[in-house]
Amino acid sequence: MPMLTDDTQERLLKLLTEEGLVTQADIDATKESAEKANKPLLSALADTGIVDDELLTHATAQVSGVPYINLSHSMIDQDILNLVSSDIAERFMAVPLAEVQNRLAVAMIDANNVQAVDYLANRIQRPLKVFMASEAGIRHVLDQYKTDLSSVDVAAKASQEESTAENKDIKTIVQDSPISRALSTILEYAVKARASDVHIEPLEDTLKIRCRIDGVLREVMQLPKSIEPALVSRIKILSELKIDEHRIPQDGQFAVKVGDKEVDLRIAISPVVWGEQVVIRLLDKTGNSFDLEEMGYAGRALRTIRKGVKRPNGMVLTSGPTGSGKSTSLYALIKEIKDDTINIVTLEDPVEYKMNGVNQIQVNADVGLTFASGLRSILRQDPDVVMVGEMRDAETANLGVQAALTGHLVFSTLHTNSAAGVLPRLLDMDIEPFLIASTVNTIIGQRLVRRVAKKRDAYWSSPIETQNILSTVGHLLPKTKEDIAKVSADLGYKNLPLAGQNAYTLVKGRDTPATPRGYSGRAGLYEVMDVNEDIQNLITNRATSAEIQRKAVEQGMITMRQDGYLKALTGITTLEEVNRVTSDTA
Repeated sequence: MPMLTDDTQERLLKLLTEEGLVTQADIDATKESAEKANKPLLSALADTGIVDDELLTHATAQVSGVPYINLSHSMIDQDILNLVSSDIAERFMAVPLAEVQNRLAVAMIDANNVQAVDYLANRIQRPLKVFMASEAGIRHVLDQYKTDLSSVDVAAKASQEESTAENKDIKTIVQDSPISRALSTILEYAVKARASDVHIEPLEDTLKIRCRIDGVLREVMQLPKSIEPALVSRIKILSELKIDEHRIPQDGQFAVKVGDKEVDLRIAISPVVWGEQVVIRLLDKTGNSFDLEEMGYAGRALRTIRKGVKRPNGMVLTSGPTGSGKSTSLYALIKEIKDDTINIVTLEDPVEYKMNGVNQIQVNADVGLTFASGLRSILRQDPDVVMVGEMRDAETANLGVQAALTGHLVFSTLHTNSAAGVLPRLLDMDIEPFLIASTVNTIIGQRLVRRVAKKRDAYWSSPIETQNILSTVGHLLPKTKEDIAKVSADLGYKNLPLAGQNAYTLVKGRDTPATPRGYSGRAGLYEVMDVNEDIQNLITNRATSAEIQRKAVEQGMITMRQDGYLKALTGITTLEEVNRVTSDTA
C-alpha cells in the first residue's frame, strides 16, 4: 500500500464505513493487532481479508484524487513495456500502460509519491499520466516482462553465431544456451496464454510458431530458418527421442514447471517437406476440477450420464474429434463414481492426469503393452470399472465388449462426429449388432466452444439469428412465464427466455489483449444418448446413424447444436461460436 497521511487515512476509513465495506467493529478489532505488529491500520484490514486489496486501492485512489486502474487481468503490448526497462519498473513498482496524447500512461502503487514520479519522467524522458493500481495488478504486468517473445528473437540471432547442428554434437547444448532460452520462453508464453498446443512449423525460409488458444490457432512469431535443427534437436533431447532420426514420426513427453504450475508436455515430431514439424500438447495438472457441472453438463444430459454410470456393467462411450475434451469427460466420470468399495483400472496413452485411488496403466507399444494386451491383463486384476483411453482397432473394441458382457463397467472414447456415429463405427470394427445393443449404456457426443469473457456487452439478436434460435431450440423454450422455472430446471439452464419472441438478448465479449475476440476459456457442448429398448431395436436392425439420431431426439435427447444455442441464450458463449464447431452435426 502507498504511504498515506493521517488525514488521508481518516478520510479513507470514513469512506469505507459509509459505503458499508467495513464496520466500526472491524476497525476496533483490527486496530489492536495493527499496533502490535507496527502496521498501518489499512494494511492490517487488507491482511485480515476484511477489505479486498483491489477495493482498498480503488478507495485510496478516490480519496487521493488519483485515477485508478485494475490491472489484474490486463495484457500490455510488448512495445509499450519496452518503453520502461524491467529493472526500473520493479524498482519503482511502476509499469507502462499506453501512450496517450504524447504522454506515457503509467500505473504505480504509490501514485502520490511526487519525487518518484518526477525521477521516472526524467529517466524515460517522457511526460507521464499516472494511475494508481494494486500491488497484485502491478506484479501481474511485471510478469509479462518475463515472457516477452522478443527475447526469442535475440536468442535466435545469438544461436546463428554458434556452429550449426550438422557441424557439432547437439547434446552439448546446455540449459543457458540461446536455443534453450528460446524454447523456455516459448513454453512459458504458451502456459501463461492458456494454450493447449504449440505448433513449430518449418517453412521454406522461416520457422513459424503458432499456439492453439481456446481451440483456435494463432501465429505468435516467426524465427530464422537456420535455428530449426538446433531447436528440434533440443526438444528431442528433452523428450529422450533419437536426434539423428529425421525420416519417421516420433512421439515423446517431458514436464516443465512454470511458476507454481507443473505442466506435462506431449511431443509429436513428424517429417514434412521443409524439415520437421513439432506439435507440443500442454497438459496443465492444476487446471481441471473434473466436475461434470463445471464442464458444462446440464439438465437431461447430466441425468442420463449419472444414470449410465450407476449401472454395474455395460459401456459408456464418449465421441468427438481430437481435442474435444473426451479424455477429460472420462476422468470426470471416474471422479463421479470413485469409491473405496470398487477397483478402477485405466489403460491410457499417455496417462494425462494422475488420480489418487485409481490404478492407471501407461501403454508402451515398444515393450508389447498395447491397448489390447493391456486390456487382457486388466481383466485378470479383478476390476469393477475399466477405462480404455481409446478404442483404436477391432481387437481392443472386441475385448471392451467382452469386458462389458462379463460384469464390468467400461469407459472409452471413439473418434466420431456425433453420439449416433459411434454405432456404425463399432459395426465397422466387426462388432455384432446384438452385442452393441446388449453392452452400450450411454453415448456422449461433444465439442468445445470458447466462453464469452467477463467483460461483455449485451445486444438484440438480428432477424436471421432469431430465426435460427427459433428453428433450433424454439420448441424447447418455455411457452409462458409460469413455465420458465420448470423448463429451466428440466434443461439445466437458469432464466431461459420465452419462445416466440421477435428478438433475444445475446452477449459478446470485448476484444482485449487478454481476451482476444472477446473470449476466455472453453465450455463443452454435449449430446447424451441413452441406449434404451427402442434404440437397441434400431441397432440390431442395422439402422443408419441418422435414423438412430432421429429416434433419440424424439425421446428427448438435446443435440450438441441445441445445447450450444441454450448456452448462447444464457450468456455462456455466442451463436457464431456454436455454429463454427457444430457445422458438421445435425
